[in-house]
Amino acid sequence: MIPFPSIQIRQQYGKIGIDADLGQYTIRQPKATLEIQTTAAQLEIESPPMEFEVDQNRAWDAINGGKYERFNNRIYSQMPDILLEGIALMVEKGNRMAAIHVRTNAIADSAESAQYNHAKVQYFGPASFDNVDVYITTHKPIIRMIEGGVDIYSRPNRPEIEYERGKLDIYMRQYAQLEIIPPQVDTKR
Repeated sequence: MIPFPSIQIRQQYGKIGIDADLGQYTIRQPKATLEIQTTAAQLEIESPPMEFEVDQNRAWDAINGGKYERFNNRIYSQMPDILLEGIALMVEKGNRMAAIHVRTNAIADSAESAQYNHAKVQYFGPASFDNVDVYITTHKPIIRMIEGGVDIYSRPNRPEIEYERGKLDIYMRQYAQLEIIPPQVDTKR
């Protein structure tokens, strides 16, 4: 038998090469922008003046009798005692005269006692080292406080994003190939 001639086919596939690097992101986030407004606290202090009063009435009473009204009231207030004292002296004088038989010189003794027994009217007030009265009235301070404050406004800033592309190279690493080998034909026969 004669071998049957056959065709040989050799095939090589094409290969594609890809060289790729990934892209790179750069992201920056700026800090937020802050606006701060402050209102200062206020402190108001109101200090009412103190009241200072000096009462010298008793000192003037001791020096010159004081004001006219006080001077007259002082004398007038002593009159009931002076009246009673005068009545008592008259009674005593009457008793002496009535006892004229006991005493030998009752009229002379009565005249002598009348010379020294006068009513003693106090025209001036009592003298003293503390006749001047001083009154001091203080007041608490009025304190008002107005609170301050802080207002904060925040504005976020957008992120800054940058992208750097990677490389992408596509090339033929191996080309496709087809080889056909014909059979050897014996041409001698």
